[in-house]
Amino acid sequence: MPTIEDVAANALRALIPPPRIRLSDWIEANVSLPEGVSAQPGPVQLWPFQREISDAIGDPLIERVTLVKPVRVGFTTLLTSALASFVANEPAPILCLLPAESDCRDYMVSDVEPIFAASRAVADALGDDRDEGERNTLLSRRFPGGSLKVVAAKAPRNLRRHNVRILFIDEADGMAATAEGSPILLAERRTLSFPDRKIVLGSTPVHEETSHVLRAFAQSDARIFEVPCPSCGAFAEILWQHIVWDEGLPDTARWKCPHCRAEIAERHKPAMVAAGQWRATRPEVQGHAGFRLNALVSLHANASWARLATEFVGAKDDPSTLQTFVNTILGQGWRADGEELDDEALAARGEAFGLSAVPAEVLALTVGCDVQHDRLELTFVGWTEDGAALVLGHRVIWGQWDEPETWAELDTLLKQSFPHALGGRLGIDAAAIDAGDGTTMHTVTAFCQPRTRRKVLAIKGAPGNRPMIERAGSKTKTGARLWIVGVDTLKTMIFGRLGRGASVRLSADLPRVWFEQLASERAVTRYQRGQPVRSFERIPGRRAEALDCTVYAFAARQIVNPDWEARRAALALRSPATTSKAPVLQSSWMRR
Repeated sequence: MPTIEDVAANALRALIPPPRIRLSDWIEANVSLPEGVSAQPGPVQLWPFQREISDAIGDPLIERVTLVKPVRVGFTTLLTSALASFVANEPAPILCLLPAESDCRDYMVSDVEPIFAASRAVADALGDDRDEGERNTLLSRRFPGGSLKVVAAKAPRNLRRHNVRILFIDEADGMAATAEGSPILLAERRTLSFPDRKIVLGSTPVHEETSHVLRAFAQSDARIFEVPCPSCGAFAEILWQHIVWDEGLPDTARWKCPHCRAEIAERHKPAMVAAGQWRATRPEVQGHAGFRLNALVSLHANASWARLATEFVGAKDDPSTLQTFVNTILGQGWRADGEELDDEALAARGEAFGLSAVPAEVLALTVGCDVQHDRLELTFVGWTEDGAALVLGHRVIWGQWDEPETWAELDTLLKQSFPHALGGRLGIDAAAIDAGDGTTMHTVTAFCQPRTRRKVLAIKGAPGNRPMIERAGSKTKTGARLWIVGVDTLKTMIFGRLGRGASVRLSADLPRVWFEQLASERAVTRYQRGQPVRSFERIPGRRAEALDCTVYAFAARQIVNPDWEARRAALALRSPATTSKAPVLQSSWMRR
């Protein structure tokens, strides 16, 4: 017969909740990666630096988790595994916020569905939806006690009607403010009715001054991952400034300990990372765990120090590729210098080449066309195999936008080819024509539609952090197809490349006013609905046709994929044309 002491002890034990299993342990015991999702299918094996991140996500005392992430550190797998844990162990309304609709579909099809199906505990928890009042869809799943919805930040209406306890936000820096405000803040408001809410925000940072994830990290306990030096034993974060290699030999990359200055070879990295630990640099902050990573600690085969050093050498001379390296590999925000162009300095860089003498290294040609009511303006940009851009010339076709003769002249000009230094003639590979003016849109799309095979595209510029060019999701009222050009993205790239000089070269044939128009805008950061937004604004008193044309020509380059060797051979073998040259349209106005 149990004693009074035994009864009291059992009663006391009943009041104490059982020990909570760490989320990292649950993931490794229950989540599997199927073939096609991972290069290493089977049960998930978390890397050492992933374990504390996952445990913070599963910790009920931590309300917010922020992750500043590069690529190649397995965040998508970690995010999906955490989702699986909530579905199986803490069913609740769950919302995943991604930048665009296509991101949502791809995430559900490529990650969520196959991983959930391969993980028995999650598949059992999802059960059968036939008795549910609401039918499952591609982006919405219901399960006993909760639901999972994956929505796009671009449409504010997606965030209505949802009250959620668990909120996952991925690629926050790819989300722009909408007419209703910041989609991130709108999504967070949907969690206010739950005192035990969980908000997980992760992103690769883009621009330092407007980064959502960097701003959130600054409000957290700001943890960094430090590893022990095999030589002195001191802990330090592996940073890019401590990666060194022999002159001209990035394959020899190694880490120099900031404490003892010993140079540590790549072969020591797995043991260093396994013994690594997270350190909170702001331990006074409670309830908000922040993690900052870079790809230098990744154990992925494609993230060796030698591989990353080689990528850096190839990217460092072009601001657009260097920014990609800084954002995606180092996990840092980009801060660009020289955000306003100097037209005098640009004009002084003119070189002796042009449409009448295309240099040998130029193997592709694109055109950007700006439509004004009394003229069409065109900038011609040549492209080398290594990605350099040579602005070869600018033309103006005078005529009213609604006169057939104006468009006939444009058609003739777009069919022209130009004498090439290798002996042949180079034609136009693609042209982007502005259809953003509501007045001229129908005329532009009517001109472009029958010329689609020639890659003559009707485009419309859109601000914000967008792809350089993408096909519009729907057709116009007349049934035409538009392409959307991310003008701010392209202007950022063009301004950066012009600052370096070598990756954008300019013809001396360009009229002086063209340079003034190229330098017609400056990059600024403004606050909209309380959120910093980076954009470009016009310098008072300047016209911007040359800048617009250049942006459109750069956009057109994104849809051109030449066979460089075949193009070079064709230009070298083709006999110079003996026929009379077509008239070249020039403007005295552009030379004022």
